[in-house]
Amino acid sequence: MAEYLVNTTSGMVRGYEREGKIEYLGIPYAEAPVGPLRFKRSVAISPWEGVFDAKDYSPAPIQYNNGQVIGDEDCLTVNVQRPLTGDKLPVFIWIYGGGYNTGYSADEMYRGDAFVRDGILFFSFNYRTNILGFYDFTTYPGCEDFQSNCGLSDQILALNWIHDNVEAFGGDPDRITIGGESAGGASVVNMLVCPGVKGCFQQAIIESGLPNCVMTHQTARENIDLFLEGMHWTEKEMSEHLRRDDPRLFLFGHEYVQAKHQYKNPGMFLPGPVIDDLLPQRPIDALRAGAAKGIRIIIGTNMHEGTMFVHPENTGFPNNWTMVTEMMERNGHSDALPQIIGFYHEDGRDYFRLFKDSAKSLSSSVPPLEGDIRQLGGDAFIRFATDYAFEMPAVKVALAQRQFTEDVWMYRFELVTKSGRVSGWKASHAFELPAVFERPEHPFSKFQFEGEAPEVFDQLCRDIHGDWVRFITTGEPNPDWQRFEGEHSPVRIYDRESRTEQLDRRHLMEVWGDMRFYEN
Repeated sequence: MAEYLVNTTSGMVRGYEREGKIEYLGIPYAEAPVGPLRFKRSVAISPWEGVFDAKDYSPAPIQYNNGQVIGDEDCLTVNVQRPLTGDKLPVFIWIYGGGYNTGYSADEMYRGDAFVRDGILFFSFNYRTNILGFYDFTTYPGCEDFQSNCGLSDQILALNWIHDNVEAFGGDPDRITIGGESAGGASVVNMLVCPGVKGCFQQAIIESGLPNCVMTHQTARENIDLFLEGMHWTEKEMSEHLRRDDPRLFLFGHEYVQAKHQYKNPGMFLPGPVIDDLLPQRPIDALRAGAAKGIRIIIGTNMHEGTMFVHPENTGFPNNWTMVTEMMERNGHSDALPQIIGFYHEDGRDYFRLFKDSAKSLSSSVPPLEGDIRQLGGDAFIRFATDYAFEMPAVKVALAQRQFTEDVWMYRFELVTKSGRVSGWKASHAFELPAVFERPEHPFSKFQFEGEAPEVFDQLCRDIHGDWVRFITTGEPNPDWQRFEGEHSPVRIYDRESRTEQLDRRHLMEVWGDMRFYEN
Protein backbone atom coordinates (compact mmCIF):
# COMPACT_ATOMS: atom_id res chain seq x y z
CA MET A 1 0.00 0.00 0.00
CA ALA A 2 1.34 3.42 -1.02
CA GLU A 3 2.33 5.84 1.70
CA TYR A 4 1.00 9.31 1.02
CA LEU A 5 3.42 11.53 2.91
CA VAL A 6 3.40 15.33 2.73
CA ASN A 7 5.91 17.60 4.41
CA THR A 8 3.98 20.58 5.79
CA THR A 9 5.25 23.64 7.65
CA SER A 10 4.07 21.91 10.84
CA GLY A 11 5.64 18.52 10.13
CA MET A 12 5.16 15.38 8.10
CA VAL A 13 1.61 14.04 7.62
CA ARG A 14 0.43 10.68 6.32
CA GLY A 15 -2.66 10.44 4.14
CA TYR A 16 -4.88 7.57 3.04
CA GLU A 17 -6.35 6.51 -0.27
CA ARG A 18 -10.12 6.09 -0.06
CA GLU A 19 -12.67 5.69 -2.85
CA GLY A 20 -10.49 7.13 -5.58
CA LYS A 21 -9.09 10.09 -3.65
CA ILE A 22 -6.38 10.82 -1.08
CA GLU A 23 -7.43 12.20 2.30
CA TYR A 24 -5.45 13.92 5.03
CA LEU A 25 -7.84 14.45 7.92
CA GLY A 26 -7.66 16.15 11.29
CA ILE A 27 -4.30 17.91 10.83
CA PRO A 28 -3.75 20.35 13.74
CA TYR A 29 -3.11 23.91 12.60
CA ALA A 30 -3.22 25.47 16.09
CA GLU A 31 -2.33 24.59 19.63
CA ALA A 32 -5.26 23.12 21.54
CA PRO A 33 -7.23 26.14 22.88
CA VAL A 34 -7.53 24.70 26.37
CA GLY A 35 -6.41 25.72 29.85
CA PRO A 36 -4.66 29.09 29.66
CA LEU A 37 -5.51 29.30 25.93
CA ARG A 38 -9.28 29.16 26.53
CA PHE A 39 -10.76 32.49 25.38
CA LYS A 40 -7.47 33.29 23.67
CA ARG A 41 -6.91 33.69 19.96
CA SER A 42 -5.53 30.65 18.25
CA VAL A 43 -1.79 30.04 18.41
CA ALA A 44 0.08 28.38 15.54
CA ILE A 45 0.85 24.73 16.21
CA SER A 46 4.41 23.92 17.22
CA PRO A 47 6.05 21.65 14.63
CA TRP A 48 5.88 17.99 15.59
CA GLU A 49 8.51 15.32 15.21
CA GLY A 50 7.85 12.14 13.29
CA VAL A 51 4.77 11.65 11.13
CA PHE A 52 1.25 12.78 12.00
CA ASP A 53 -1.26 10.08 11.07
CA ALA A 54 -4.00 12.08 9.30
CA LYS A 55 -6.50 9.24 9.24
CA ASP A 56 -9.66 10.62 10.84
CA TYR A 57 -11.57 13.83 11.36
CA SER A 58 -11.05 15.52 14.71
CA PRO A 59 -13.92 16.21 17.14
CA ALA A 60 -16.30 19.06 16.36
CA PRO A 61 -16.23 22.30 18.32
CA ILE A 62 -18.45 22.12 21.41
CA GLN A 63 -22.10 22.69 20.46
CA TYR A 64 -25.65 21.44 20.56
CA ASN A 65 -26.32 19.32 17.49
CA ASN A 66 -29.69 17.65 16.89
CA GLY A 67 -30.50 17.91 20.58
CA GLN A 68 -27.20 16.47 21.78
CA VAL A 69 -24.04 18.04 23.11
CA ILE A 70 -21.10 17.11 20.89
CA GLY A 71 -17.52 18.19 20.41
CA ASP A 72 -14.38 19.05 22.30
CA GLU A 73 -12.29 22.13 23.01
CA ASP A 74 -9.34 20.54 21.18
CA CYS A 75 -10.82 20.80 17.68
CA LEU A 76 -8.69 23.13 15.54
CA THR A 77 -7.77 21.01 12.54
CA VAL A 78 -7.59 21.10 8.73
CA ASN A 79 -8.81 18.40 6.32
CA VAL A 80 -7.51 17.84 2.80
CA GLN A 81 -9.00 15.78 -0.03
CA ARG A 82 -7.31 15.53 -3.41
CA PRO A 83 -7.38 13.51 -6.64
CA LEU A 84 -4.99 10.57 -6.97
CA THR A 85 -2.96 12.43 -9.59
CA GLY A 86 -2.31 15.97 -10.67
CA ASP A 87 -0.30 19.01 -9.66
CA LYS A 88 -1.00 22.73 -9.56
CA LEU A 89 -4.65 21.85 -8.92
CA PRO A 90 -7.29 24.55 -8.42
CA VAL A 91 -8.17 24.87 -4.73
CA PHE A 92 -11.51 25.20 -2.92
CA ILE A 93 -11.59 25.96 0.83
CA TRP A 94 -14.94 25.47 2.56
CA ILE A 95 -16.01 27.35 5.70
CA TYR A 96 -19.03 25.75 7.37
CA GLY A 97 -22.03 27.69 8.59
CA GLY A 98 -24.33 27.38 11.57
CA GLY A 99 -24.89 30.92 12.79
CA TYR A 100 -21.45 30.99 14.43
CA ASN A 101 -23.11 28.66 16.92
CA THR A 102 -22.99 25.19 15.36
CA GLY A 103 -21.23 23.41 12.51
CA TYR A 104 -18.14 21.29 11.97
CA SER A 105 -16.03 20.20 9.03
CA ALA A 106 -16.71 16.47 9.47
CA ASP A 107 -20.41 16.92 8.67
CA GLU A 108 -21.16 14.51 5.84
CA MET A 109 -22.79 17.33 3.88
CA TYR A 110 -19.41 19.04 3.56
CA ARG A 111 -17.39 16.14 2.18
CA GLY A 112 -15.50 17.32 -0.90
CA ASP A 113 -15.86 14.12 -2.95
CA ALA A 114 -17.66 15.73 -5.90
CA PHE A 115 -15.12 18.55 -6.11
CA VAL A 116 -12.21 16.11 -5.96
CA ARG A 117 -13.84 14.04 -8.71
CA ASP A 118 -13.82 17.22 -10.82
CA GLY A 119 -10.10 17.78 -10.36
CA ILE A 120 -10.14 20.19 -7.39
CA LEU A 121 -8.02 20.14 -4.23
CA PHE A 122 -10.53 20.49 -1.39
CA PHE A 123 -9.84 21.87 2.09
CA SER A 124 -12.05 22.30 5.14
CA PHE A 125 -11.30 23.16 8.74
CA ASN A 126 -12.80 23.55 12.21
CA TYR A 127 -13.13 26.83 14.03
CA ARG A 128 -14.52 27.48 17.50
CA THR A 129 -18.24 28.27 17.68
CA ASN A 130 -20.68 29.94 20.11
CA ILE A 131 -19.34 30.84 23.58
CA LEU A 132 -15.74 29.73 23.08
CA GLY A 133 -15.48 31.27 19.62
CA PHE A 134 -17.67 34.35 19.33
CA TYR A 135 -18.70 35.65 22.75
CA ASP A 136 -16.82 38.84 23.60
CA PHE A 137 -16.21 38.90 27.36
CA THR A 138 -13.41 41.46 27.19
CA THR A 139 -15.43 44.34 28.70
CA TYR A 140 -16.46 42.43 31.84
CA PRO A 141 -14.64 42.60 35.19
CA GLY A 142 -12.09 39.82 35.64
CA CYS A 143 -12.04 39.05 31.90
CA GLU A 144 -9.57 41.73 30.84
CA ASP A 145 -7.04 39.09 29.75
CA PHE A 146 -9.57 37.33 27.52
CA GLN A 147 -9.37 38.07 23.79
CA SER A 148 -12.07 38.94 21.30
CA ASN A 149 -12.79 37.19 18.00
CA CYS A 150 -11.33 33.83 18.98
CA GLY A 151 -13.31 32.02 16.29
CA LEU A 152 -12.34 34.61 13.71
CA SER A 153 -8.68 34.14 14.67
CA ASP A 154 -9.11 30.41 14.02
CA GLN A 155 -10.35 31.11 10.51
CA ILE A 156 -7.50 33.51 9.81
CA LEU A 157 -4.85 31.08 11.08
CA ALA A 158 -6.40 28.16 9.16
CA LEU A 159 -6.45 30.08 5.86
CA ASN A 160 -2.83 31.09 6.34
CA TRP A 161 -1.84 27.50 7.15
CA ILE A 162 -3.59 26.27 4.02
CA HIS A 163 -2.02 28.96 1.85
CA ASP A 164 1.44 28.13 3.19
CA ASN A 165 0.96 24.40 2.52
CA VAL A 166 -1.20 24.32 -0.56
CA GLU A 167 1.67 23.53 -2.92
CA ALA A 168 2.83 20.66 -0.75
CA PHE A 169 -0.57 19.02 -1.28
CA GLY A 170 -0.46 19.64 -5.04
CA GLY A 171 -2.44 22.87 -5.22
CA ASP A 172 -1.92 26.11 -7.10
CA PRO A 173 -1.49 29.05 -4.67
CA ASP A 174 -2.62 31.39 -7.47
CA ARG A 175 -5.97 29.59 -7.90
CA ILE A 176 -7.52 29.51 -4.44
CA THR A 177 -11.25 30.00 -3.92
CA ILE A 178 -12.83 30.25 -0.49
CA GLY A 179 -16.53 29.52 0.01
CA GLY A 180 -19.12 29.11 2.70
CA GLU A 181 -22.83 29.21 3.53
CA SER A 182 -24.77 31.09 6.25
CA ALA A 183 -22.23 32.04 8.94
CA GLY A 184 -19.72 30.44 6.59
CA GLY A 185 -20.83 32.86 3.87
CA ALA A 186 -20.60 35.73 6.36
CA SER A 187 -17.13 34.47 7.28
CA VAL A 188 -16.13 34.62 3.61
CA VAL A 189 -17.25 38.26 3.52
CA ASN A 190 -15.22 38.89 6.67
CA MET A 191 -12.18 37.22 5.15
CA LEU A 192 -12.47 39.50 2.11
CA VAL A 193 -11.66 42.45 4.38
CA CYS A 194 -9.55 41.00 7.23
CA PRO A 195 -5.97 42.26 6.91
CA GLY A 196 -4.66 38.97 8.35
CA VAL A 197 -5.57 36.93 5.24
CA LYS A 198 -4.68 39.39 2.51
CA GLY A 199 -3.18 37.47 -0.41
CA CYS A 200 -4.40 34.05 0.76
CA PHE A 201 -7.02 33.64 -2.00
CA GLN A 202 -8.18 35.13 -5.29
CA GLN A 203 -11.87 34.18 -5.46
CA ALA A 204 -14.85 33.79 -3.14
CA ILE A 205 -18.26 32.11 -3.17
CA ILE A 206 -20.74 33.57 -0.67
CA GLU A 207 -23.89 31.53 -0.09
CA SER A 208 -26.64 33.07 2.06
CA GLY A 209 -24.21 35.08 4.15
CA LEU A 210 -25.13 37.56 6.87
CA PRO A 211 -22.67 40.40 6.23
CA ASN A 212 -24.16 42.60 8.98
CA CYS A 213 -23.72 40.02 11.74
CA VAL A 214 -20.90 42.05 13.29
CA MET A 215 -20.96 43.67 16.73
CA THR A 216 -19.12 46.36 18.59
CA HIS A 217 -17.77 45.51 22.03
CA GLN A 218 -20.71 47.43 23.47
CA THR A 219 -23.49 45.81 21.43
CA ALA A 220 -22.00 42.39 22.14
CA ARG A 221 -22.89 42.97 25.81
CA GLU A 222 -26.59 42.93 24.93
CA ASN A 223 -26.42 39.20 24.21
CA ILE A 224 -23.85 38.37 26.88
CA ASP A 225 -25.99 39.97 29.56
CA LEU A 226 -28.67 37.48 28.55
CA PHE A 227 -26.09 34.70 28.77
CA LEU A 228 -25.33 35.72 32.36
CA GLU A 229 -29.03 35.73 33.11
CA GLY A 230 -29.43 32.26 31.64
CA MET A 231 -26.47 30.91 33.61
CA HIS A 232 -27.66 32.59 36.85
CA TRP A 233 -24.23 34.16 37.31
CA THR A 234 -23.28 37.63 38.49
CA GLU A 235 -20.69 39.67 36.61
CA LYS A 236 -18.37 39.29 39.58
CA GLU A 237 -18.35 35.50 39.49
CA MET A 238 -18.48 35.04 35.70
CA SER A 239 -14.72 35.10 35.08
CA GLU A 240 -14.01 32.25 37.48
CA HIS A 241 -16.77 30.09 36.00
CA LEU A 242 -15.58 30.71 32.44
CA ARG A 243 -12.01 29.75 33.29
CA ARG A 244 -12.81 26.71 35.42
CA ASP A 245 -16.10 25.09 34.42
CA ASP A 246 -16.75 22.44 31.77
CA PRO A 247 -17.59 24.54 28.69
CA ARG A 248 -20.41 22.16 27.79
CA LEU A 249 -22.30 23.69 30.71
CA PHE A 250 -22.09 27.11 29.04
CA LEU A 251 -24.48 25.88 26.36
CA PHE A 252 -27.37 26.30 28.79
CA GLY A 253 -26.76 30.04 28.76
CA HIS A 254 -26.31 30.05 25.01
CA GLU A 255 -29.68 28.37 24.49
CA TYR A 256 -31.20 31.04 26.70
CA VAL A 257 -29.68 33.75 24.50
CA GLN A 258 -31.11 32.09 21.39
CA ALA A 259 -34.58 31.96 22.93
CA LYS A 260 -34.63 35.52 24.29
CA HIS A 261 -32.46 37.80 22.16
CA GLN A 262 -35.16 38.86 19.67
CA TYR A 263 -37.53 39.87 22.44
CA LYS A 264 -34.88 42.05 24.05
CA ASN A 265 -33.50 43.55 20.81
CA PRO A 266 -35.69 42.78 17.78
CA GLY A 267 -33.58 42.31 14.68
CA MET A 268 -30.28 41.84 16.52
CA PHE A 269 -28.11 38.94 15.42
CA LEU A 270 -26.80 36.24 17.71
CA PRO A 271 -23.17 36.67 18.82
CA GLY A 272 -20.71 36.90 15.96
CA PRO A 273 -17.45 38.72 15.24
CA VAL A 274 -16.75 42.11 16.83
CA ILE A 275 -14.95 45.13 15.46
CA ASP A 276 -11.35 44.99 16.67
CA ASP A 277 -7.81 44.78 15.31
CA LEU A 278 -8.60 41.54 13.40
CA LEU A 279 -11.71 43.06 11.78
CA PRO A 280 -11.09 46.82 11.95
CA GLN A 281 -14.13 47.92 9.95
CA ARG A 282 -17.61 46.69 9.13
CA PRO A 283 -17.31 44.42 6.10
CA ILE A 284 -19.60 46.31 3.72
CA ASP A 285 -17.91 49.61 4.58
CA ALA A 286 -14.48 48.03 4.10
CA LEU A 287 -15.53 46.62 0.72
CA ARG A 288 -16.76 50.06 -0.31
CA ALA A 289 -13.27 51.34 0.51
CA GLY A 290 -11.61 48.72 -1.72
CA ALA A 291 -10.40 46.20 0.89
CA ALA A 292 -10.98 43.29 -1.52
CA LYS A 293 -9.90 44.97 -4.73
CA GLY A 294 -9.53 42.50 -7.58
CA ILE A 295 -11.08 39.46 -5.87
CA ARG A 296 -13.70 37.72 -8.00
CA ILE A 297 -16.92 36.80 -6.19
CA ILE A 298 -20.13 34.87 -6.57
CA ILE A 299 -22.77 35.91 -4.06
CA GLY A 300 -26.41 34.92 -3.66
CA THR A 301 -29.33 34.03 -1.47
CA ASN A 302 -32.30 31.68 -1.28
CA MET A 303 -35.82 32.84 -2.04
CA HIS A 304 -37.32 32.05 1.37
CA GLU A 305 -34.37 32.26 3.78
CA GLY A 306 -36.61 33.51 6.59
CA THR A 307 -38.65 30.31 6.93
CA MET A 308 -35.81 28.80 8.95
CA PHE A 309 -35.72 31.70 11.41
CA VAL A 310 -39.17 33.26 11.84
CA HIS A 311 -41.28 31.30 14.31
CA PRO A 312 -44.37 31.93 16.49
CA GLU A 313 -42.22 31.39 19.61
CA ASN A 314 -38.46 31.71 20.21
CA THR A 315 -38.21 33.45 16.88
CA GLY A 316 -34.86 34.27 15.32
CA PHE A 317 -36.10 37.50 13.70
CA PRO A 318 -39.15 39.74 14.26
CA ASN A 319 -42.43 37.87 13.84
CA ASN A 320 -44.91 40.74 14.31
CA TRP A 321 -45.26 44.42 13.52
CA THR A 322 -44.72 45.42 17.13
CA MET A 323 -41.24 43.90 17.04
CA VAL A 324 -40.55 45.53 13.69
CA THR A 325 -41.68 48.87 15.09
CA GLU A 326 -39.46 48.48 18.15
CA MET A 327 -36.52 47.49 15.96
CA MET A 328 -36.91 50.57 13.77
CA GLU A 329 -37.49 52.98 16.64
CA ARG A 330 -34.60 51.65 18.72
CA ASN A 331 -32.21 52.25 15.83
CA GLY A 332 -33.43 55.73 14.96
CA HIS A 333 -35.44 54.78 11.88
CA SER A 334 -38.99 55.66 12.97
CA ASP A 335 -39.42 57.79 9.87
CA ALA A 336 -38.88 54.72 7.69
CA LEU A 337 -41.65 52.68 9.31
CA PRO A 338 -44.36 53.63 6.79
CA GLN A 339 -42.22 52.64 3.82
CA ILE A 340 -41.08 49.39 5.45
CA ILE A 341 -44.54 48.29 6.51
CA GLY A 342 -46.01 49.54 3.26
CA PHE A 343 -43.51 47.45 1.31
CA TYR A 344 -44.07 44.25 3.26
CA HIS A 345 -47.83 44.53 3.70
CA GLU A 346 -50.04 46.03 1.06
CA ASP A 347 -52.42 47.31 3.76
CA GLY A 348 -49.49 48.18 5.99
CA ARG A 349 -50.35 51.77 6.82
CA ASP A 350 -53.80 50.87 8.09
CA TYR A 351 -52.43 48.03 10.17
CA PHE A 352 -49.59 50.22 11.41
CA ARG A 353 -52.12 52.61 12.96
CA LEU A 354 -53.95 49.65 14.45
CA PHE A 355 -50.81 48.23 15.97
CA LYS A 356 -49.71 51.55 17.40
CA ASP A 357 -53.05 52.67 18.80
CA SER A 358 -54.71 49.62 20.31
CA ALA A 359 -54.26 46.43 22.28
CA LYS A 360 -53.85 44.68 18.95
CA SER A 361 -50.24 45.84 19.07
CA LEU A 362 -49.60 42.60 20.96
CA SER A 363 -50.89 40.50 18.08
CA SER A 364 -48.30 38.14 16.61
CA SER A 365 -49.52 38.21 13.03
CA VAL A 366 -51.52 40.02 10.38
CA PRO A 367 -53.98 38.53 7.90
CA PRO A 368 -52.21 36.32 5.35
CA LEU A 369 -51.06 37.96 2.17
CA GLU A 370 -52.00 36.79 -1.29
CA GLY A 371 -50.90 38.01 -4.65
CA ASP A 372 -48.36 40.57 -3.49
CA ILE A 373 -46.07 40.72 -6.50
CA ARG A 374 -43.38 42.58 -4.56
CA GLN A 375 -43.07 39.63 -2.20
CA LEU A 376 -43.59 36.87 -4.78
CA GLY A 377 -46.07 35.22 -2.42
CA GLY A 378 -43.94 35.45 0.72
CA ASP A 379 -45.30 35.85 4.23
CA ALA A 380 -44.61 39.39 5.41
CA PHE A 381 -42.24 38.59 8.25
CA ILE A 382 -40.45 35.80 6.41
CA ARG A 383 -39.88 38.19 3.52
CA PHE A 384 -38.80 40.92 5.92
CA ALA A 385 -36.22 38.63 7.56
CA THR A 386 -35.02 37.36 4.18
CA ASP A 387 -34.43 40.85 2.86
CA TYR A 388 -33.08 42.36 6.09
CA ALA A 389 -30.52 39.67 6.90
CA PHE A 390 -29.68 38.20 3.48
CA GLU A 391 -30.88 39.68 0.18
CA MET A 392 -30.45 43.41 0.77
CA PRO A 393 -26.95 43.04 2.33
CA ALA A 394 -25.93 40.66 -0.48
CA VAL A 395 -26.80 43.29 -3.07
CA LYS A 396 -24.80 45.84 -1.05
CA VAL A 397 -21.78 43.53 -1.01
CA ALA A 398 -22.06 43.03 -4.77
CA LEU A 399 -22.43 46.77 -5.38
CA ALA A 400 -19.42 47.52 -3.18
CA GLN A 401 -17.18 44.93 -4.80
CA ARG A 402 -18.19 45.87 -8.34
CA GLN A 403 -16.50 49.24 -7.83
CA PHE A 404 -13.14 47.42 -7.82
CA THR A 405 -13.68 44.45 -10.12
CA GLU A 406 -16.07 43.58 -12.93
CA ASP A 407 -15.95 39.92 -11.89
CA VAL A 408 -19.03 39.81 -9.66
CA TRP A 409 -21.90 37.38 -10.21
CA MET A 410 -25.18 37.08 -8.30
CA TYR A 411 -27.57 34.15 -7.99
CA ARG A 412 -30.83 33.27 -6.27
CA PHE A 413 -31.98 29.76 -5.36
CA GLU A 414 -35.72 29.46 -6.01
CA LEU A 415 -36.44 25.73 -6.27
CA VAL A 416 -39.46 24.74 -4.17
CA THR A 417 -39.65 20.95 -4.05
CA LYS A 418 -42.79 18.98 -3.22
CA SER A 419 -41.51 18.54 0.31
CA GLY A 420 -40.74 22.24 0.56
CA ARG A 421 -44.26 23.10 -0.48
CA VAL A 422 -45.96 20.64 1.88
CA SER A 423 -43.76 21.50 4.86
CA GLY A 424 -43.91 25.25 4.23
CA TRP A 425 -40.09 25.55 4.09
CA LYS A 426 -40.22 26.48 0.38
CA ALA A 427 -36.75 27.51 -0.92
CA SER A 428 -35.33 27.97 2.55
CA HIS A 429 -31.94 28.69 4.04
CA ALA A 430 -29.28 26.06 3.20
CA PHE A 431 -31.51 24.28 0.68
CA GLU A 432 -28.89 24.68 -2.07
CA LEU A 433 -26.23 22.74 -0.15
CA PRO A 434 -27.20 19.20 -1.25
CA ALA A 435 -26.69 20.23 -4.87
CA VAL A 436 -23.48 22.17 -4.18
CA PHE A 437 -21.87 19.06 -2.66
CA GLU A 438 -23.88 16.43 -4.57
CA ARG A 439 -24.94 14.63 -1.39
CA PRO A 440 -28.21 12.80 -2.26
CA GLU A 441 -27.88 10.35 0.65
CA HIS A 442 -27.61 13.00 3.36
CA PRO A 443 -30.74 13.06 5.59
CA PHE A 444 -31.29 16.75 4.81
CA SER A 445 -31.17 15.98 1.09
CA LYS A 446 -33.65 13.13 1.46
CA PHE A 447 -36.07 15.40 3.31
CA GLN A 448 -35.75 18.18 0.77
CA PHE A 449 -36.18 16.00 -2.32
CA GLU A 450 -38.74 13.52 -0.97
CA GLY A 451 -41.27 12.74 -3.69
CA GLU A 452 -39.18 14.27 -6.46
CA ALA A 453 -37.88 12.35 -9.46
CA PRO A 454 -34.11 11.72 -9.23
CA GLU A 455 -33.67 13.77 -12.38
CA VAL A 456 -34.65 16.94 -10.50
CA PHE A 457 -31.76 16.57 -8.08
CA ASP A 458 -29.35 15.48 -10.79
CA GLN A 459 -30.13 18.51 -12.94
CA LEU A 460 -29.79 20.88 -10.00
CA CYS A 461 -26.36 19.41 -9.25
CA ARG A 462 -25.28 19.93 -12.83
CA ASP A 463 -26.44 23.54 -12.58
CA ILE A 464 -25.09 24.65 -9.19
CA HIS A 465 -22.14 22.32 -8.61
CA GLY A 466 -21.20 22.70 -12.26
CA ASP A 467 -21.15 26.49 -12.02
CA TRP A 468 -19.09 26.38 -8.83
CA VAL A 469 -16.56 24.01 -10.43
CA ARG A 470 -16.21 26.18 -13.54
CA PHE A 471 -15.68 29.25 -11.36
CA ILE A 472 -13.08 27.51 -9.18
CA THR A 473 -11.19 26.14 -12.18
CA THR A 474 -11.52 28.96 -14.75
CA GLY A 475 -12.59 32.11 -12.89
CA GLU A 476 -15.96 32.31 -14.68
CA PRO A 477 -19.05 30.28 -13.68
CA ASN A 478 -21.14 30.00 -16.85
CA PRO A 479 -21.19 31.62 -20.30
CA ASP A 480 -24.96 32.12 -19.92
CA TRP A 481 -24.57 33.92 -16.58
CA GLN A 482 -23.73 37.56 -17.15
CA ARG A 483 -21.85 39.62 -14.61
CA PHE A 484 -23.61 41.71 -11.97
CA GLU A 485 -24.41 45.20 -13.22
CA GLY A 486 -26.23 46.81 -10.31
CA GLU A 487 -29.62 46.90 -8.65
CA HIS A 488 -31.25 46.07 -12.00
CA SER A 489 -29.04 43.24 -13.11
CA PRO A 490 -28.67 39.71 -14.50
CA VAL A 491 -29.09 37.13 -11.73
CA ARG A 492 -28.70 33.37 -12.07
CA ILE A 493 -31.91 31.64 -10.93
CA TYR A 494 -31.51 28.05 -9.74
CA ASP A 495 -34.81 26.23 -10.18
CA ARG A 496 -36.28 23.26 -12.03
CA GLU A 497 -35.09 25.04 -15.13
CA SER A 498 -32.16 27.22 -14.18
CA ARG A 499 -31.72 30.41 -16.14
CA THR A 500 -30.39 33.95 -15.98
CA GLU A 501 -32.99 36.67 -15.44
CA GLN A 502 -32.85 40.43 -15.25
CA LEU A 503 -33.95 41.16 -11.66
CA ASP A 504 -35.00 44.65 -10.68
CA ARG A 505 -34.24 45.25 -7.00
CA ARG A 506 -34.13 49.03 -7.16
CA HIS A 507 -37.29 49.39 -5.09
CA LEU A 508 -36.01 46.96 -2.45
CA MET A 509 -32.77 48.88 -2.09
CA GLU A 510 -34.57 52.23 -2.07
CA VAL A 511 -36.84 51.07 0.78
CA TRP A 512 -33.91 49.94 2.92
CA GLY A 513 -31.48 52.65 1.86
CA ASP A 514 -28.44 52.75 4.13
CA MET A 515 -30.34 52.14 7.36
CA ARG A 516 -28.09 50.62 10.00
CA PHE A 517 -29.03 48.54 13.02
CA TYR A 518 -27.31 47.90 16.35
CA GLU A 519 -23.98 49.32 15.22
CA ASN A 520 -23.10 51.43 18.28
